[in-house]
Amino acid sequence: MNVLVFGATNSTTSINQQLAKYAGSLIKGANVEALDLNDFEMPIYSPQREEALGQPKLAQQFYKKIGDADAIIISFAEHNGSYTAAYKNLFDWTSRIDMKVFQNKPMVMLATSPGPGGANSVLSSAVNSAPFFAAQVKASLSVPSFFDNFDMEKRVLINPELDKALNEAVGQLV
Repeated sequence: MNVLVFGATNSTTSINQQLAKYAGSLIKGANVEALDLNDFEMPIYSPQREEALGQPKLAQQFYKKIGDADAIIISFAEHNGSYTAAYKNLFDWTSRIDMKVFQNKPMVMLATSPGPGGANSVLSSAVNSAPFFAAQVKASLSVPSFFDNFDMEKRVLINPELDKALNEAVGQLV
């Protein structure tokens, strides 16, 4: 099973990237590929740029990565209650290739933040809009207070209830 994981952010110290990688590691025997959105940086989308540039190679590569995966795990960072600009821009460019961005792949959608809200606002938006972009969301989970619930050295969830919920969520992909 090929599982694509990424934090929906361009932060180089992303807690969402760490959560996505950890979630991927819970799928026994899976080939897990972790993407870094910094590898897909493009000009800010606009219809005029699309007319001038066509479909950028990086958006095409991202779309192909999704197509090559058997399952996807995304952990959403939240900026002011919404998607990060880096993720939104990549998503906008990719949706111009095909509105079915997620290509009917089974997915687990996650989110975390340092605070008690656990980036639940952006996670809710992502889960609610997912069907419009051909995502089969099997489960979703918000992890509040990341630094209280995740061991940064061992890179594992240390909250037993959250870890159980995450294991159950990723189990839906198998």
